[in-house]
Amino acid sequence: MVAENEPNTLGAIGETPMVDLPVLSPEGGASIAVKWEGANPTGSLKDRMARAIVEAARERGDLKPGEPVVEFTGGSTGTSLAFVCAVLGHPFHVVTADCVADEKVASMRALGAEVHLLETPDGTTYDGLFDDLHEEALRVRDETGGYFANQFENHDQLDGYKAFGNEILEQRPAVDEFVMIVGTGGCAMGTARALREADADVQISVVEPAESPVLTEGTTGEHSVQGTAIVESPPLVDDALYDRVYTIPNEDGVACVQEIAQEEGMLVGTSTGMNVTTAQRIAENRDPDETVVTVACDTGLK
Repeated sequence: MVAENEPNTLGAIGETPMVDLPVLSPEGGASIAVKWEGANPTGSLKDRMARAIVEAARERGDLKPGEPVVEFTGGSTGTSLAFVCAVLGHPFHVVTADCVADEKVASMRALGAEVHLLETPDGTTYDGLFDDLHEEALRVRDETGGYFANQFENHDQLDGYKAFGNEILEQRPAVDEFVMIVGTGGCAMGTARALREADADVQISVVEPAESPVLTEGTTGEHSVQGTAIVESPPLVDDALYDRVYTIPNEDGVACVQEIAQEEGMLVGTSTGMNVTTAQRIAENRDPDETVVTVACDTGLK
């Protein structure tokens, strides 16, 4: 959430708009709305997580002024952490792979990150990539003496997303179902916790690619939704906090990206496509006076 009189660009994080999708909402079904996280400084939901992780580490004294931060990522986390570290004066080392979009790598470098690029056999994800990235990140941490952000296990991000959940309730008090794809699980779980604590009568659904059913089958596989469903049994995911899992074919999410752009004028990435196509399936089976809220995770520019 944006702090009052924030003296730097971190104050631009949060309080993002809620946007209705009237064209993509099914006729006779519930309305679909998305939280437009492309309005954050780096154009990504992950700005919330990056700020929460770095600031919590600083407050505990785990990260001292001027000390480096280390992370591995296949999504937008690297750009968001590079942004937060630039503002707060921390060198940032990011470990990623050559199958990650060039635009994401370029964004990290533009914000001052030192990128450690892992070569993959054929430029795509593979079984064991997560472990290889993790191992390299630990090597860089030991070499630099940096603070390892460790997004997949870092509970500090849940507090960052709690504000996100509260914003949803402020903007759509009558929300009936919330839908979110699972990467680290931080957004889905942090938001779910906020909704539960508010005693909101909201169904909470999570999404995963059918090609990498980590929540339903405990296995990973190749897909093109970067930063999503790459680790078995994500440590932050608590099955008591959600009601059901939707397993959606990767190609459906990719096709939905074009629909969102051409029908609603919103340029988004594949994670958003997965969210919206799932929301459409849910909305078809809900009443016209109900609302399904999901997330436009970032812009399509990356």
